[in-house]
Amino acid sequence: MKKFKTAILAMSITSLLSLGASQSALASEQIVDAISSQLDVNFKVVDNFVGQHGVDCAALGADWASCFKANISLTNTGSEIKDKDWAIYFSSIRMILAVDNEQFKITHLTGDLHKIEPTEKFTGFPAKSSIDIPIIGEYWQLSQSDVIPRWYVTSTDATPKVIGNTNTENLADFVSPIGEQWKRTPDDHNILMTPVTRFERNADIKPLDEKALRGQIIPTPLHLTLAEKDITLDKNGIHLQLKGLNDASLSVLNQQFDNLGIALTDKGYKIVANIDASKFKNGVSGAYQLNIDDKQATITAFDERGIFYAVESILSLIPVTEKPTIAMVKIEDSPRFDYRGIMLDTGRNFKTKQAVLRLLDQMASYKLNKFHFHLSDDEGWRIEIPGLPELTDVGSKRCHDLSETKCLLPQLGSGPDSDNLGSGYFSRSDYIEIVKYAKDRFIDVIPEIDMPAHARAAIMSMEARYQRLMAEGKQAEANEFRLVDPTDDSNTTTVQFYDRKSYLNPCLDSSKRFVDKVITEIAKMHNEAGQPLTVWHFGGDEAKNIRLGNGYQDLHAATKVEGKGLVDQSVEDHPWAKSQACQTLVKQGVIKDIEYLPSYFAIQASKIIKDHGINHMQAWQDGVKHADNAKAFAVDKVTVNFWDALYWGGYDSASEWTNKGYQMIISNPDYVYLDFPYEVNPQESGYYWGTRFNDERKMFSFAPNNLPQNAETSTDRDGNVFSAKGTLNWTGSYGLSAQLWSEIVRTDAQMEYMMYPRLLAVAERAWHKADWETDYQKDREYEQGKTHYVDQQKLLDDWTRFANVVGQKALSKLDLAAIDYRLPLPGAKVENGQLTANIVFPGLHIQYSNDDGKTWHRYTTPVAINKGETIVVRSVSPNQKRTSRVEQVK
Repeated sequence: MKKFKTAILAMSITSLLSLGASQSALASEQIVDAISSQLDVNFKVVDNFVGQHGVDCAALGADWASCFKANISLTNTGSEIKDKDWAIYFSSIRMILAVDNEQFKITHLTGDLHKIEPTEKFTGFPAKSSIDIPIIGEYWQLSQSDVIPRWYVTSTDATPKVIGNTNTENLADFVSPIGEQWKRTPDDHNILMTPVTRFERNADIKPLDEKALRGQIIPTPLHLTLAEKDITLDKNGIHLQLKGLNDASLSVLNQQFDNLGIALTDKGYKIVANIDASKFKNGVSGAYQLNIDDKQATITAFDERGIFYAVESILSLIPVTEKPTIAMVKIEDSPRFDYRGIMLDTGRNFKTKQAVLRLLDQMASYKLNKFHFHLSDDEGWRIEIPGLPELTDVGSKRCHDLSETKCLLPQLGSGPDSDNLGSGYFSRSDYIEIVKYAKDRFIDVIPEIDMPAHARAAIMSMEARYQRLMAEGKQAEANEFRLVDPTDDSNTTTVQFYDRKSYLNPCLDSSKRFVDKVITEIAKMHNEAGQPLTVWHFGGDEAKNIRLGNGYQDLHAATKVEGKGLVDQSVEDHPWAKSQACQTLVKQGVIKDIEYLPSYFAIQASKIIKDHGINHMQAWQDGVKHADNAKAFAVDKVTVNFWDALYWGGYDSASEWTNKGYQMIISNPDYVYLDFPYEVNPQESGYYWGTRFNDERKMFSFAPNNLPQNAETSTDRDGNVFSAKGTLNWTGSYGLSAQLWSEIVRTDAQMEYMMYPRLLAVAERAWHKADWETDYQKDREYEQGKTHYVDQQKLLDDWTRFANVVGQKALSKLDLAAIDYRLPLPGAKVENGQLTANIVFPGLHIQYSNDDGKTWHRYTTPVAINKGETIVVRSVSPNQKRTSRVEQVK
């Protein structure tokens, strides 16, 4: 009986505990439901110049003593919320340095993830009221896209939920207009783009008629002679007889003609090709000769690639119309650079396979031949590796798991769930399909697994693997691919605000085994796709502690420098400084000091790459900066992506790399980064650390093989003139690459908005050297307004031609391909009672409204405007299905 009573008592206690837990969980869910549904977030930038207005940014530890003030407003639209058991998590690409409301504290977790919590002084969210949380953040916030969506709330036992009005890609739903806060400093001389200033920028671009655009191709051929007649294609279409072209690539071309509505029949206009390398004195892969006359189009190509490019030129000649024609031309053509590429970052935010395939289609159309595939970063691992399931089970997912054993913590607006492109990966079959698709279009896929920095997704995945196998008692297997040294407690901060678990340890044999395993599996995929792996991109960038960078100084230093943030550098370490494995290498004399480790690891990786039969390694230039020269590596060729800003000295430092024997791919952020804004306007998305804008005109005007020349045609980040003089010998570029980093590019549509039509300008410069580009001359100085080496009239004429081809021909083809390209906003002004408008791409339709967008009218010539009328303008896609954003003409 006693045992029975004891059992009953135990059951009762268990039931009560269970009931209490259930009630606690219910209470937590109610808190989350109330906050997520009742609170509206508003973020407002108050002052980007607080350092000039009494705030000591240096004392707050801000890099370069730069900080801004903003206000987070939380408005309770419902009944009072008194509970304190909650936390609001949000992404901020700027570190929060101070909070001026004693009811709240903000804590940095990792990367861009922060959380707001109530303090003991929290009195609740009053009904139908707002609470302000003034903050000081590092640097500045000049764009709406600096504020990241999907803030979410948690409570002890509840499922996290996104706060309703932040669950959006329309940032204006919770971000106040930036207004006058668009300048980085009071001395910022950039021009804010409004309809009026845009009108002024477009004023020298004249519309060209159809006759002037006959025979125009993007990218421009080396030599083109235009006849007076056109070939009119009838219902029989064309007949392709392309001797020497493989069937898969032939099918690609067939599909492109079909997309234009052109039939493929035996009775069609003949396009005949053959390969004859003897016809080319200086043979370059992709070179071709093309003669289009009234009988047939005849192609003589240097190689198979040349046939493909010749037909792409024919396709470029054909407009989107119900009665297609082909201009009669004679062309001799070959590519300017061997490397004509784009880098797509899928690590920060994933991109779907369909988006990648659409990109490859456009690359083929514009003769781009290198697809640099960035497959890993701190925020995500994006490719399946057989035998290492945690890389995708954990490393490809982001969710609210504070232990990070199931997924990585949310970053960059992914929120608490894994149902968006914060999560995702390419399966083995996906990757093989992508490589095959690229191969058929004569595009080489260059995979990048970034290391030793930017490796957090890999590290956390391998830590999950380690814990799983240790729990199974498999210690040796657990350590086989471990990427961290457990003795390493170095205090470091990465550029993206991660700690030491962002850096793969370069001193461990297990790290080398990991590299070997990943290369082995990806090489197998390439072999199965029929494109053996010939180049491996090591990554290598930004393996440093930013707190030891030039923008900071030690708060204990006897002499302080104005304009630098104060931090306690005595507690800061270089990456791996306290790793016993790395210290052993220093003691043994294997490396000079800890700072040499990234380049040491690059050399070690090159040996692994060489062992796989791959003789060409690629890296970001800072990843190999401590190597003596390119001969230090085991592979025959080392190519660097050069990404110094020109106005910070990149116009000259580029030569240092070529003089050390590296092949150089021009990848400068201030000219060919596609994740930067199109124009200086707070509503344009993009990072801007390297420049405030990269538009099509700037990219078109870029001289990639004479970097100092660009000082005559562009300005620095703050809109100021700079001078540039090359003081070293320059052996020339290997190629040109555009880059799309995806920190704030969260969807496929955003990816295409940022890429197109800018990518066409990059393709133009990669393929064709214009006659206004000057040759490099050592010790020649360039400066806008001071020197005049660039023929500005030739540049303007060339740009006008290109802009008209884009507006009148190319954008229609992007419409056909269902590409979500950016539609430029019109320039417009009201003067003397008339609305006058223009657009950067003549041929695009401009519309205006005088009734707040209720009805729209096509603009063709100046329009009389009544006094006091409010006028808004927009542009419309050639297929009439999409419009630009709307702006008021003031």
